[in-house]
Amino acid sequence: MKIFKFGGASVKSADAIKNVGEIIRTETAPLIIVVSAMGKMTNKLEDVCNDYFYKKGNASSHINDIRSFHFEIIENLFDKNTDTIKNEIEKLLSELEGITKSEPSDYYDFEYDRIVSFGERISTAIVSEYLKSNSLDNILIDIRDALKTDNNFRDANIDMELSEKFCKKKFNFDNTQRYITQGFIAGTITKQTTTLGREGSDYTAAILANLLNAQSVTIWKDVPGVMNADPKLFADAEIMPRISYKEAVELSHCGAQIIHPKTIKPLQNKNIPLLVKSFIAPQEAGSIILQMNEKIVMPPVYIIKKNQLLLTLTPRDFSFVAEEKLSHIFAVLAKYRLKLHLIQQSAINFTFLIDYNDQTFKSFIDELQKTFEVLYNKNVTLLTIRHYNDNIIKNLTNEKHILVEQRSRLTARFVLNEN
Repeated sequence: MKIFKFGGASVKSADAIKNVGEIIRTETAPLIIVVSAMGKMTNKLEDVCNDYFYKKGNASSHINDIRSFHFEIIENLFDKNTDTIKNEIEKLLSELEGITKSEPSDYYDFEYDRIVSFGERISTAIVSEYLKSNSLDNILIDIRDALKTDNNFRDANIDMELSEKFCKKKFNFDNTQRYITQGFIAGTITKQTTTLGREGSDYTAAILANLLNAQSVTIWKDVPGVMNADPKLFADAEIMPRISYKEAVELSHCGAQIIHPKTIKPLQNKNIPLLVKSFIAPQEAGSIILQMNEKIVMPPVYIIKKNQLLLTLTPRDFSFVAEEKLSHIFAVLAKYRLKLHLIQQSAINFTFLIDYNDQTFKSFIDELQKTFEVLYNKNVTLLTIRHYNDNIIKNLTNEKHILVEQRSRLTARFVLNEN
């Protein structure tokens, strides 16, 4: 049994979904097909959530846009009568509208998870029906009935033991060779919807592979494999055919967008290879991530994260930044669900880098200022160079304003002020 994961770009249009169908048709092994929301639909549903929760009054307009987007795909995708699938999608949209017409709770993360989940629920319904209409029989499984989590909304933790029991029951291959299911979302034992963190569909595929002992996981992307740089930014970017689990973890931790950071662990634990292939050129080999005992020569890898926030905190009482102060800082970061990308510490200063979030920025800074003097730079860029050399560093940082610099044996990192 294999697991295929198709992200938003691979199902963003009718033609794209038809291409997915052709890829699936060529695979003879039993398949679990994990599908993300179509295109940038999660962003649109975040707009719905924000307008609903903060009572801005535009949620209905966003839902109409979502309806139009999916119905246009349906019209271009199906050759025959579209009433059945349209009615199914309309039921989901009516459920979404029902939520937005009710009074929101006081818990944003709870509302976020139950609203953004509609992207995956709609996309899988359309993909499943399309495959059936083209003689690719499948069973659609609501992943919320199989993957069980705690109620840590927006970044839920999977109960592996309980999920294994439900997954083996749901994905038993007794009556089909193919299952379609959602990535990114999951459910609690009380049937509340949770999500696994932004871009979490890769993680869904890895968890299913671990629990069901899959032969492999293939992530289908719009790039030919794992590249040593973003080909949109670096004309000489090259594919890396073979990568170790350890290297993949380091790259994802540094911000590489090719895989979700949590993806590798469940695969490595059971020695399941991860393939990254292009849905544009599915015949190409792509990249494979697996256990490697031998060392291979890696090219320099460039990772760029924009829209970062650099902060330096100094205790107002001029005390050392010791365990007590650090505990307070990390508690505030956890409260706002902010993850560190880089840290640097001196006796009375603590400097760190996080993603900039406009919605929480003011309240986050206000809370820190109760205890610390706070200096910050908005819209900075984190440049990571893995397997660097001095010439590469010079070429990429020449004439740039470097705010923070760090180097280890294999990795060099620079916070650049490009304003």
